Amino acid sequence: MFKGFRWFNNTLFLLLFFVVVGLTIHYRGHTKPIVAFWNDVKSVLFARDEPSKTNPYKAPEPSDVASDNRTATDDKTTLLEKEGIDESTVNSETPPSPESNAERRPPQRPESRVQRPTSNENDIELPAIGSNDQIIRHSRYTLRYREEYEQADWVAYILTEEEASTYLSREGDKFIPDPLVKTGAVVTQDYVRSGYDRGHLCPAGDFNSSDELKKETFYTSNISPQVPQFNRGIWSNLEQKFRDWAMRDGQLYVVTGPVLKAGLPTIGRYNEIAVPEQYYKIALYMNGNEARMIGFLLKNEFSNENLKTFVVSVDDIEALTGIDFFNRLPDALEKRLESSTSIQGWFASRY
Repeated sequence: MFKGFRWFNNTLFLLLFFVVVGLTIHYRGHTKPIVAFWNDVKSVLFARDEPSKTNPYKAPEPSDVASDNRTATDDKTTLLEKEGIDESTVNSETPPSPESNAERRPPQRPESRVQRPTSNENDIELPAIGSNDQIIRHSRYTLRYREEYEQADWVAYILTEEEASTYLSREGDKFIPDPLVKTGAVVTQDYVRSGYDRGHLCPAGDFNSSDELKKETFYTSNISPQVPQFNRGIWSNLEQKFRDWAMRDGQLYVVTGPVLKAGLPTIGRYNEIAVPEQYYKIALYMNGNEARMIGFLLKNEFSNENLKTFVVSVDDIEALTGIDFFNRLPDALEKRLESSTSIQGWFASRY
């Protein structure tokens, strides 16, 4: 038996020897192809299942300083993959076809077709406000702070085409307590070793016209504990989708927040921060006689589902949160928009 085994080994060695000689002759003495061939052989014959030394799903401990591992190119590539567009058609020297270019980035709308009210014009984006509510207005976004949960239950703002199409690095921006929270805001140490990300409600990526505006999004009043794979995955994808729509349509009225309720688990070294089970995000588009609204409700967990599966009516979100959204709209229009689950006009790549 051992003699036959040695004969097999010798035969295999001779076979490899003649293959190497043949490759040497074929490639005229160049060694790079031969080394590549030998590496392939080793990977087949001597591969071992070694345990991974790092766990990609383990949440790193957050620091006070925001990191920015994503670049403008990284975000674009992720979006192209999500939309099923071949990246080679974008990076190749040959310009993409008009159809694929429309999918990637719709053409700019004429300025005359877009109405751009300021953030204080009618405050259309703001939900109904009670007399005892702690309302905090920053330069470009407004929130309602809920002390019993140590976070906002809604953040409202206007997302413009200019903000959505600009990129500023968030490297070096620090999470800091909001000085406008009268009852005392959360401190960044509350998140240390919690296993949760400091998740933005109003995304830093939605305010790129100046460093000052972006820094305001790092106030802890605008932060909520999110599962890392949720914050960096499906939630990030939804935020980018809203920016795509703002670039296409000119501007959106946006309201986003956690679903807060009694009995939620908490984290925090110095403050008890509720950990939401769900988050919502709502967009309203209005231009002349055209108006449409869309709502999303997502669980605070990893998901690779299509964003369309999370579409719900705004009425459903109101029932969960007790918040009256867009109450400044005419009653008939508000009722029609908030009861709809239609995605018409949203996921299409063109106007």
